Amino acid sequence: MIYNKLVRDRIPEIIRQKGGSCTTRTLSDAEYAEALDRKLGEELAEYLDSHNPEELADLLEVIYACGAHLGHSPADLERIRAEKADARGGFKGKILLIES
Repeated sequence: MIYNKLVRDRIPEIIRQKGGSCTTRTLSDAEYAEALDRKLGEELAEYLDSHNPEELADLLEVIYACGAHLGHSPADLERIRAEKADARGGFKGKILLIES
């Protein structure tokens, strides 16, 4: 399956741990900025569709990756974000999942 999208840093590792394979590459700074913009829109759309607090946590992760700071986030959303970051990583690795 072709994805060509920004994924959390640990996603390739998780795919491989499950016996799958994937192709990735590290994005340039300009590509990374564009991929983050797309990811922000994707996560916002998922939240608007579900109103699930996990999607807000995903938004926070992307916002942090963009260097923005959300000063008024509730403590429970920060907890969810931290758990997901621990389990799946952040976006610092600039990993584009091309295929798995």
